[in-house]
Amino acid sequence: MKERASSRRTLHKTRDQEADTDLLKKTDPIMLFKSMMSSMKLFVLCLLCLQNTLFTVLRRYSQGVLKESYSKYEVLLAGELIKMAYSAYQISTALSPNEKAMPKLTYLLKRSSKMAILAGIYGAMNILSFVALRNISAGMFTVFAQLKILTTATCSSIILRRAYSMTKWRALISLMMGVLLFSEPIWNKSDSSNPEGGNVILGTAAVLIEVVLSGFASIYFEKVIKTDPEQLGIWERNYQLAFGSIPIYIAFLLWDEGGEAGYGGGWSIVAVVLALLGAAGGMLVALSIKHGDSILKTLATTGAIVLSATLDHLMLGGPLTAIMCIAGVQVILSICNYTFDASPPEAPLQVVKPSPSDVEMNPMITTAKH
Repeated sequence: MKERASSRRTLHKTRDQEADTDLLKKTDPIMLFKSMMSSMKLFVLCLLCLQNTLFTVLRRYSQGVLKESYSKYEVLLAGELIKMAYSAYQISTALSPNEKAMPKLTYLLKRSSKMAILAGIYGAMNILSFVALRNISAGMFTVFAQLKILTTATCSSIILRRAYSMTKWRALISLMMGVLLFSEPIWNKSDSSNPEGGNVILGTAAVLIEVVLSGFASIYFEKVIKTDPEQLGIWERNYQLAFGSIPIYIAFLLWDEGGEAGYGGGWSIVAVVLALLGAAGGMLVALSIKHGDSILKTLATTGAIVLSATLDHLMLGGPLTAIMCIAGVQVILSICNYTFDASPPEAPLQVVKPSPSDVEMNPMITTAKH
């Protein structure tokens, strides 16, 4: 009996030491940095930052230098079609030899209501942006838009019940202020005034609602990807989201009457590349949320603002003032402060297990291997 008791104490002591070692690895800044540098999370976030940067600079070159007149809604629509086709291809290649692609793809479309909601939210955000810019200045719109960083974190705390350390909250507030200062050339123009006849209250309400919807949409997407009982893979979710987005962009295109060049007009090689980058961006957003979270995705897109503005200055002669340089350093430091915060990590999200009745009604519910 004494030997058994001694053995149990030794076993518990070993487990406690291993737990302490694991906690030390997770909280030690150096170990955390090495873990981040070697993870898929960092790779995907860097790709997303690069995609956002290339898309922004190339669009600036296309519309600001080449003066191309294609419809932006056609480019977005083409991006969704590319994303849907590529996702369908990935789903088909992942099937077992006994499975056929069409029944699987048809089933996904029938079960795409959750992604249709997200597509509807994105469509509403586009409409709200249009209403806001018709009633307030672009500078005022830019100032309010920076609140997306905090609304995303707030929605994450409420919906996903995540607890962020004070260090991370300070980093997010510092990041928001840094981006706001970096955008100084937009909102600090001497001729920046509200559109004639615009309703400031309506415009402000529209942009604030859009900011809240942006934070909610990011967290809603993360919740569906990580906790939905079906546990569909990234390609399945991208396929469903593209399917829900296509009708919305068609409606915008019809409303815009094809833009200045008309339907299908004004296309170029640059426009095709923008469509491809747009499709890649949608898939990278889903991957970044799967391997990280919505806040890290926001950090990547925020960092792209600084990188794209720097490339815009070097390649296209865009503005880069001393204030922008200082603000850029603050943005980078804020991202590092958030990412490498050594506070104990929060518990992972729990997948909601389907009830037996759900399994009986939906026999295709399986655990994703992606």
